[in-house]
Amino acid sequence: MIKLPLAGLKILVTRPRDQATPLAQAIEQAGGVPLLFPLLDITPVQDCQTLQEQISHLPEFNLAIFISPNAVQYGMAAIHASGMSPGCVPKIATVGLGSAKALRATGVDYVIVPTERFDSEGLLALPELQHIAGWRVMIFRGDGGRELLADTLKSRGATVEYVTCYRRSQVQQPVSELLRAQPDAITVTSSEALGYLWQMLDVQARLALCKMPLFVPHQRIAELAHRQGWGQVHLTGAGDEGLLSALLVWAERKAIS
Repeated sequence: MIKLPLAGLKILVTRPRDQATPLAQAIEQAGGVPLLFPLLDITPVQDCQTLQEQISHLPEFNLAIFISPNAVQYGMAAIHASGMSPGCVPKIATVGLGSAKALRATGVDYVIVPTERFDSEGLLALPELQHIAGWRVMIFRGDGGRELLADTLKSRGATVEYVTCYRRSQVQQPVSELLRAQPDAITVTSSEALGYLWQMLDVQARLALCKMPLFVPHQRIAELAHRQGWGQVHLTGAGDEGLLSALLVWAERKAIS
């Protein structure tokens, strides 16, 4: 019998519950045991009137940026509910491959997206966003977040408007369940989620978890993890594919060590 690469290994999946299924299934298919422990809850905004009012002006904008797959899901739902199509704005951009894939699934033919660094810095480095003086840019995002993208676009002469199309909130999870589960590895996909996890832990729990391998898909999350004191931080490729690939490499090395 062929032994699956993650056989018997318990992997903590901290994505929001409704987004955790693909990674959890991939872990199961590789023989692992996914432990669902969502740290963030994603919900639609309550003020739909303001959202629809902003979207009604979308045809007046030169560029729409969707900051995440959640922004695509909730932003596009609101655009379609208004009776518009994505084609009403000349250019559409995003920061990551997962968001680009989600945009194409909604019928967007061409998406401006980085090919190497999948964050605001990567998007801002693209030639399409260099000469934008006089442009009007609409950024679809959750409540709050980094200001680098908007600030840089403004410095290049663009007018920027945020559209809050979803909300993030901390999920109140019993830490005792996490510690009892004794995961072999932990996956975290945002700095905000990692911050929430750290706040949930007392000193003893932090010391215990910091010894576990932590898999994160972005350098900023890795930097925060190092500052917190995690001893085994694995920087992975983007998305669920990147996380799974890194988990498989780690498991293989673990098996022969």
